[in-house]
Amino acid sequence: MVSPQPSRAQVVIIGGGIIGTSVAYHLTKLGVTDVVVLEQGKLSGGTTWHAAGLVGQLRPTDAMTKLIQYSTQLYASLEEETGLGTGWKRCGSLSVARTEERMTSLLRTQATARAFGVEAHRLTPEEAGAKWPLMRTDDLVGAVWLPGDGKANPTDLTQALARGARSRGAVVCEETQVVGMDLRDGRITTVHTQRGPIECETVVNCAGQWAAQVGAMAGVRVPLHSVEHFYIVTDPIEGVHRDLPVMRDQDGFIYFKEEVGGLVMGGFEPDAKPWVGPHEIPDPFVFQLLDEDWDQFEILMENAITRVPALERVGVKKFYNGPESFTPDNNFIMGESLEVPNMYVLAGFNSTGIASAGGAGMAMAEWIVAGEPERDLWPVDIRRFAPFNSNESWLRERTKETLGLHYAVPWPNREPESGRPLRRSPIHHLLEEQGAVMGSRNGWERPNWFAPEGTPRVTEYSFGHQNWRPQVDAEHRATRDGVALLDQTAFAKFLVRGPGAEDALQYICANDLAVAPGTTVYTGILNDRGGYESDVTVTRTAPDEYLLVTGSAQAARDEHYLNRHVPEGSRTEIVDVTSSYAVLGIMGPRSRTLLSRLTRSELGNEAFPFYTSQRIDIGPVPVRATRVSYVGDLGWELYIPTEYAVTAYERLVDAGADLGLTAVGHYAVDAMRIEKGYRAWGRELTPDRTPVEAGMTFTCKLAGGIDFRGREAVEKAKQAGPRSRLVSLTVDAPEAVLWGGELLLRDGEPRGFVTSAAYSAVLGRFAAMAYVEPEVEVADAAYVRSGRYQVEAAGVVFDAEVGLKAPFDPTGSRLKG
Repeated sequence: MVSPQPSRAQVVIIGGGIIGTSVAYHLTKLGVTDVVVLEQGKLSGGTTWHAAGLVGQLRPTDAMTKLIQYSTQLYASLEEETGLGTGWKRCGSLSVARTEERMTSLLRTQATARAFGVEAHRLTPEEAGAKWPLMRTDDLVGAVWLPGDGKANPTDLTQALARGARSRGAVVCEETQVVGMDLRDGRITTVHTQRGPIECETVVNCAGQWAAQVGAMAGVRVPLHSVEHFYIVTDPIEGVHRDLPVMRDQDGFIYFKEEVGGLVMGGFEPDAKPWVGPHEIPDPFVFQLLDEDWDQFEILMENAITRVPALERVGVKKFYNGPESFTPDNNFIMGESLEVPNMYVLAGFNSTGIASAGGAGMAMAEWIVAGEPERDLWPVDIRRFAPFNSNESWLRERTKETLGLHYAVPWPNREPESGRPLRRSPIHHLLEEQGAVMGSRNGWERPNWFAPEGTPRVTEYSFGHQNWRPQVDAEHRATRDGVALLDQTAFAKFLVRGPGAEDALQYICANDLAVAPGTTVYTGILNDRGGYESDVTVTRTAPDEYLLVTGSAQAARDEHYLNRHVPEGSRTEIVDVTSSYAVLGIMGPRSRTLLSRLTRSELGNEAFPFYTSQRIDIGPVPVRATRVSYVGDLGWELYIPTEYAVTAYERLVDAGADLGLTAVGHYAVDAMRIEKGYRAWGRELTPDRTPVEAGMTFTCKLAGGIDFRGREAVEKAKQAGPRSRLVSLTVDAPEAVLWGGELLLRDGEPRGFVTSAAYSAVLGRFAAMAYVEPEVEVADAAYVRSGRYQVEAAGVVFDAEVGLKAPFDPTGSRLKG
């Protein structure tokens, strides 16, 4: 029988798969019991039912790994709570390597696991074969074993989560299709189904591959696209038992798990096959599969027979071709939508929905109840996407690449190739003429490095030194010794203006914004826990106007945050002016000399101090020159009206020819900011890290009585002392190559991980930053200094010199010029 549909509910969840039922389960656990789940067919009938059910714990960040660890704990306890089996089996997982490069990747994974508290072991091919006797091992280099991983039955899990939610008051309505929504004052007030309307306060879009359709009913963009995903189930095979671990052979693009004495074998072929667009899915499409495609599956089958020769002699019980939704960056989508504040989205799981569902449902429920994330969810935050990411032709091209890279070697600095170029600076063509090798950030083409004439403009990926190292070292030295030009146009830029602008920013920002016009302030934007929601530079351009500049990746997130946290009734508006200005950075000890050739304005320390901004002319071009530097040297950022950018660039290049003016890319800039100890949001500064831990309390207006968001948490953290501590470190070993993410050891024990790392051509060794996570209550200076530190990089341990000050110019003398 179909449950009666209520006429109203506090929360309406659209989608009755494992994701929607997990959100309902966790909302009711938090006391929100007036919840209704709407499923167009039967529970799990969309994409959940044909998922393979693999549950691997490890993810690239600590916060995301903890979500999966929670999933495993939940799945292990659900049967006792609800009385329904879940098929959860802690059988462990084995990842094997056919190549040295893959083994390096797995060893980096093992080190990450140790940093995050996940048990992981390196195995020889023979040891791997003992755990998986059906596997061929003579072509393997090694393997990594994670005993805490497992598998589950997706349909059973969904039913158990639904029962748990129902037991606390939630209503689950099957065979109930959503057909529309009513909005008033920009918020959803009613969800319409074919059975009638439901008034509501909050809508959670957990509609899987239909999430874009559902979002469109309220004008919400959800950037995902369905891609065909294949696996087979074999007849029983001798030697396959219930406790057989999950096995992944990513070099062959394949995975295996046991099922009823046979094997499930599937994978992620490098040349993926997108299905129809998100608005073209047939209706109905419930408990349905797509046609078999053995030609597409051939590469997986061939690799599977190579790894498990017995497959050549066993029958195939079932071929599954089930579409699954993939996103542009292979991370799922979570959070409050940008367009409609009471529609939340949790969808697009890129074949990790079963592993992620428990933790993601918990984090989504917390977000809904608290009104904001309760932990660092930036890798999956819907606000990481721009409007162009939902363009269907762009999505189809990008998600084809995304699935194809699912099991590819995760090379450091890997750049997407599809859907490019898209957003280009006005001087893009001039940079290309100089040999720029571009990367992509939020759709912007940005120079990573410059290839001299005769050097191929290709990045050759490796875990060792990549081919651009000599060129980047040269750019690095040229900046420190002379003068460099950097295209920074991709910065996101906002005007915050109106009579209430100062008061609004004084509350939103941790640093003091009650400054004179022409003053630039570096500041964090914090949450109530004292963690970093962003870090920005803010220039007061007039008594009632500020220019706020943030990273290109954070554009949508920061604009959303600003609009949401401007105090109610404040006469303040936020205007995105990113496309109005190109930004050229002129950095290095000769930067003042260069600019002096093109302007009559005084540029000395007294006339133009650090952290000030003035309108000046560069030849005939009017610019706003702001004296800041992300490389730790004398320099200015020039904010140039877009139509003048080419002229300004040409004048600078001509005037700087005899000064050795060098175009530099973001790889060199990253190396310089790391050796200088400058933090980056998303690496050193995250929603879970406070200014006390990051060593940034000097950017907080704690001395005065001015309130700001997160002040109470920062004051408490300062009084208690840092529970972890950001340090700078260097590794002086010719064979060491660090990329970030490496394990930090203190006195031989895991005590954190490297957040950022790069080779310093000036120091002649690798520089990095890392958080020391102590076994004691407070990571004070004495604790930091008393330890012996090492860094483990791909299984090799290197001694590290650790300090609380930057290894390059710790006094900041070079900023004065």
